[in-house]
Formats: sequence, C-alpha cells, structure tokens
Amino acid sequence: MSKHTYDMGLVGNCAYLALINKDTAVSWLCWPRFDSSFVFGPLLDTRKGGEFSIKPAEDADYRTRQYYLENTNVLCTEIENAEGRYRVTDFAPRFTQYDRNYKPLMFIRKLEPLAGVPRVKVVCNPVAEYGEQQLTRRRSSNHIAFLGMEEEMRLTTDIPLTYILDGEGFVLTETRYLVLTYGAPLEASLHSTAEEFLRKTVQYWRHWVKSTSISNFYQTQVIRSALALKLHQYEDTGAIIAATTTSLPEAPGSTRNWDYRFCWMRDTYYILTAFNNIGHFEEMEKYFHYIANISTKVRDKYQPLYSISGAAKLVEKELPLEGYLGNQPVRIGNDAYTHIQNDVYGQVLVALLPLYVDRRFVGAERADSERMMYEALRLIKETMDMPDAGLWEFRHIAQHHCYTFLFHWAGAHAARKVARYLGNRDIEDMAEQLAHTAAQKIEECYDAERGVYTNAIGSPHLDASGLQLILMGYLDPNSDRAKNHLRELEKELKTPEGLFYRYRHPDDFGTPETTFLICSFWYVEALACVGRLDDAAREFEKLLGYTNHLGLLSEDVDARTGSQWGNFPQAYSHVGMVNAAYRISKKLDRPNFL
Repeated sequence: MSKHTYDMGLVGNCAYLALINKDTAVSWLCWPRFDSSFVFGPLLDTRKGGEFSIKPAEDADYRTRQYYLENTNVLCTEIENAEGRYRVTDFAPRFTQYDRNYKPLMFIRKLEPLAGVPRVKVVCNPVAEYGEQQLTRRRSSNHIAFLGMEEEMRLTTDIPLTYILDGEGFVLTETRYLVLTYGAPLEASLHSTAEEFLRKTVQYWRHWVKSTSISNFYQTQVIRSALALKLHQYEDTGAIIAATTTSLPEAPGSTRNWDYRFCWMRDTYYILTAFNNIGHFEEMEKYFHYIANISTKVRDKYQPLYSISGAAKLVEKELPLEGYLGNQPVRIGNDAYTHIQNDVYGQVLVALLPLYVDRRFVGAERADSERMMYEALRLIKETMDMPDAGLWEFRHIAQHHCYTFLFHWAGAHAARKVARYLGNRDIEDMAEQLAHTAAQKIEECYDAERGVYTNAIGSPHLDASGLQLILMGYLDPNSDRAKNHLRELEKELKTPEGLFYRYRHPDDFGTPETTFLICSFWYVEALACVGRLDDAAREFEKLLGYTNHLGLLSEDVDARTGSQWGNFPQAYSHVGMVNAAYRISKKLDRPNFL
C-alpha cells in the first residue's frame, strides 16, 4: 500500500486560507470567511470545484518543486519541463499599515520565467455555493470580473485576457502578475503594488518569527508549525479553527468526514499554552476576547464548539459533491455543537487563569471574568454526575469520562487560585470542594490490578486522553503511579512507529483505523514529564517523518503506511508539535541538543 500525503502548501493572512497543489492548482480557497463556501474546491470535487492553475501549456511530463521562502507563509512552486522552467510565488498580503494589520481578501500570484522558453496556460474559473453556482464573467480593460456572489470577485492581471478567457497557452518571456480579489478590487499599479505587498509580507512574517521564543530543539520544524498555527486564527474575532478544510476522511471509506472549520472550546487551553510557549501575546489576547464574547451568550451550558463569529447553531448538512478521492459524505456544519461535553467548563476556567498570573494583562482585560468563573463552577457542580460524549465526541455513547473529571479538577484548581487573587472566599470554597469531588471521581476510574486509569468509570478501556493526567499535574510525574500509568497506555495504544491511537475499542463508526496525531505529541510530552528524555526526543523525531514535503501536519496518520489522513493542515497537530518541543527543550540539560 503506497503512502498518501497531502501534496499541498498553505497560504493565508488570518482573513482567509488557501491550499496550493504542487502543480500550482488552488485546491481549496473559501471566501469571504474561513467557513464560507469554497470559490476553488477541486479538493472535494474535481467537476464542480472550479480551477485556478498555471500549468505548462502542453500536457507533457513536468517536474515540480514546492517550498516556502524561509520563515514566511509565502509559497513558491517551480515547474520544469523540456521547454523551460518557471516559478509561481503565491501569497496572501499581510503587513502593518496605519497601526493596523492589513489583511485583504486578495490572493496574489507572481509568475516568473527561470530558464528556457516555457509555455504556460492560466485557468481561472471560480464557483460559488459549493460548486452549485457558476459565476458570470465580464471582461474589462485589464481585469475579468466574476459576478453572482454577494460581492464582486476580480482577476486583475497583465497577462492578455484573451489567453485566459479562451484557455490558450502563451510563451512566458517576462514576469507577470495575477491578483484575485473579493470585494474591494485592486485599483493601483499592478506591478509595483504586487512587488511592494510581497516585500512587506515577507518582512512581516520574518519579523513575526524573530519575535517568537523558540529553542534550538528542531527549531526549523517548530517555526513552520508556529507559522501554520498563526494562519488558523481568524483575526477579526480572535477565533482559532481546528483545520483549514472539511470532509477529508480520517481513513479511506470510513465516512468519518467532518467539518473542522470551527473553534472548539476544549482546545482553548492547549492553544493558549502553545502561543505562550513561543512568547506570542497578541494571539493569546485576541483569543481571550473571543472566549469572553462567547461567555456572555452562555445560558444553560457551553457548547463544545462555536463558529468563528461565536454563532452557536452549526447545523450539519451533506452536500452533493464527489468527495476527496471519492470519499463521501461531504459535510458542512458539525452536529457536535448539540453534544453534551462537560469538560468545556474546566477548559474555560483553566484558560482564564493567565489573565491573573500573567502580568502583561491589565485589570480592564479581566472585566466580567469573576462572573464567568462563577458560572463555570456552577455548571461543573451541576454536571458532575452527568454522563457525556467525552472529548472524542461519541455520537451514541455517554459515559462518566475520566478526562471530563480531570478538567473539572483542573478548572476548579484554576478558579481557586483566581479567587485567592480576588479575595473572593465564596468562590474559593466552592472551587476547593469541587476539586475534591472531581479527584474522587477520577480515582473511581483507577484500575488497581493493572495500575492504570481507564477512560471512564466502570470501563475497562484505555484512551490517550489519560496522558493528560500526567500533563495537567494530577499525577506527580515522578511517582510510580504516573510511570506505571504511562507504561500501560503505551502497551495498549502505542504503535511500533511511535504513533498513538486515541483508543482501540469500537465507537459509533467501528474501530478507529488511524492514529490521531496530537495524541502522539501528548505521548512525547508525557515521556518528557516522567524524565524519559531520550525516549521523548527519539519519539519526537519519528513524528517529524509524518509531515508533508513542506513540514505541514494532518489530523490523522495511518500507522501501517505512514499516510496522512483527516483534515489538513490540522492546527491542533501543530499545537501538539509546538508544546512537545517546548516541554522537551525545558527539560533538556543540553540547550543545543538537536
């Protein structure tokens, strides 16, 4: 069985995301928001998905090379055949202007001849409504307008429009530019504007990287993960989505095809930890604002996930699309918003803690957090004995999950620290009692015979979320209990390749076929915590083999073939890499260990 990888690069500017194939075709681009319909989506349907490509004019054999400009999110794709060689530089403009981040819905492609006399053909055929609506084309003097969406899309270029409209190839003898816009068009010099935006965008990303705190431990790989993670923040609201795409299958034929273009509450803690670990405050601050905005809407419970605008209703629908490599269904929306997942209350409390312990935040930014804290504690108290779907979002299974109790415990501890800071004795006493109760519940998950905590009260099954008992400090990492617990999880869930299954028991869709990559990084962190540093470094290095050609990570990996599956790029896999590298580097006595 051959190895499957996603041969695509990611570009974006925190207003939109796009995936570019190694043949220059835009595989995925949603406008005007992360969760909008694609305007280019051949990733999910080659017939209805539209096309934006710059390929050799003849369908002859050609070689391709794709790479990022160092320490940027600017992507280069070089194509070479018998006629010559050319480069396409793709980027989404992002830079500081008038004390704000300039991040337009603008996709710029720079086309340069490098050798010989290459002949190329440009195709630009965007679509709307997930391929159900074809757009009307209108030719103007120096641009093609695409009409039919809420706002106009426009391709401004110095390539003869006739070649593009007629699908004709042409000889590339000089540098050309293509600027695709949604809404506000480009109404300035094409050449000088594109070059200025490229220079400023490169400068922005390199400055951003220089302002990170990243150790020497696999620094290049961690920088790429940090850059990818940054792109998944929708800056307008501060939300961070789980992945760029929807409906890429966890395994071929599994029907586990989900829309991940939403913001999961439970991942708040891990994301904030990652940005804190690399010393990036701005992203943390924006995410806090997003969480605080959602908290004002909460009445009876927190949902597991919300849209990037904070909208609660995320109705799941299936679309009449062929699916990635024929994998159906293609879904938009996510029914998990209706689930009972009670760990979210503790997650919110743990996320609030930096507002009080991190001195970069000032008093005004803590406004209303006392009310948020009380409400979250109240919800923990009310749901302590309630079974839930758990973090793996079982659709027809409800249990008393150990992971849920762990975050009841961690959230209550965080609330107690904040209450002491505020001098609020009522909240402190309430938090202390809840932490004690949650700890008792966690202990009910302990299997004394095997020396391991199971996934739920009364369940014999293990799952990778049990690693968090060590990472969150519930178990003393130096204790025999922690080390035995880790060994038992290894025996049941680890593959010889160093990957970690979420669990091995059947769920609503059968037995999982692929491993969930963030669990593998949790395992690396746990190894570092218990002092097995050589093991941690070795397993971390193995995981680097599961990136694509650009260092980007998927959601899942097939342990048998090393294939990438699931949505891509997966922000939380990159969160896992950043946090695992940080955990190892902090423990290593050799700061220059590589």
